[in-house]
Amino acid sequence: MIPPRRRGLLPVVIVSLLSVLSTGLAVAGKPPARHVMTLTDIDRQLKELSNWGRWGDDDELGALNLITPKMRRRAARLVKRGVTVSLARVAEEIKAVDNPDPFEQKMLKIGRTPGVPWAVDNYSVNYHGYAHTHIDSLCHLFFRGRLYNGFTHDDVTEKGARRLSIHNLRNGIFARGILVDIPRLRGKKWLEPGEAVYPEDLDAWEDEADVKIRRGDIVFFRTGRWARRDAKGPWDVQKVGMPGLHASCCAWLKKRDVAMVGSDAAMDVMPSQIEGITHPVHLLLLHAMGCHIFDNCDLEDLGNTCAKFRQWEFLLTASPIPVQGGTGSPLNPIAGF
Repeated sequence: MIPPRRRGLLPVVIVSLLSVLSTGLAVAGKPPARHVMTLTDIDRQLKELSNWGRWGDDDELGALNLITPKMRRRAARLVKRGVTVSLARVAEEIKAVDNPDPFEQKMLKIGRTPGVPWAVDNYSVNYHGYAHTHIDSLCHLFFRGRLYNGFTHDDVTEKGARRLSIHNLRNGIFARGILVDIPRLRGKKWLEPGEAVYPEDLDAWEDEADVKIRRGDIVFFRTGRWARRDAKGPWDVQKVGMPGLHASCCAWLKKRDVAMVGSDAAMDVMPSQIEGITHPVHLLLLHAMGCHIFDNCDLEDLGNTCAKFRQWEFLLTASPIPVQGGTGSPLNPIAGF
């Protein structure tokens, strides 16, 4: 059951994704008939897929609770070759249609002042969006005034988030990672903007890769977004779309009890193929399932490494910046083989 919470009503929504849940692109193309969904279906799944109260009324970790010490030890044993691969995009410092807020490095000292031999710089990044590799915390998305596990607007103020903040992950993420490489499955270099991934693709990938996604796993979905961008240049996500998961995949992920997910885009196929909502996958994962999300990972090197080793499982480690009150964090996830 959904635990009762006080009903806070701030006039301004602090988290940016709320404003796009019901505006902008909504539908492009049509999903297979068996996967046609409406807002009514999303409402139903918000209840059916909910992890609210599963780990207690005050839980702030969500599905990361599924990663047990035993699972961490088992994940550590996946490292046999001593090979590591970054899952982060090199910081995008050039303004583009998909990167309105470039990563900024400002040099403060360059070591040429007498008696001051240090080179010092300052970083600035508006990391949410479609350009920078980051993790979404569970306080990132409101729906009808609530966050995961029933926390309310009162729990997020101009000073930051009192609940579900990214600092809850300060001990790091250490688990079995799985790569689902959809372009490789479909025999192409990348998925096109608006091209969706459906549950049968996930079943097909398990058969193709001879891997089984199980409880406590962290699952990454490669769409080839960065390969396409490098080859053809950036594009306007709001006008052209983005490849990603269709909302029908969320029930599949809940059945497998995954701990976390990530992709090289923003998880949701855009347009969403569901009238009236643009980010149903974010909504079901963050809000209902309490599943943190890695966005905008660069999975090209990982895909090539997995194919070379014929191994689609690996040790995944990640260390978000422990900002108390933070809605997420830029970071550099690492796969170990």
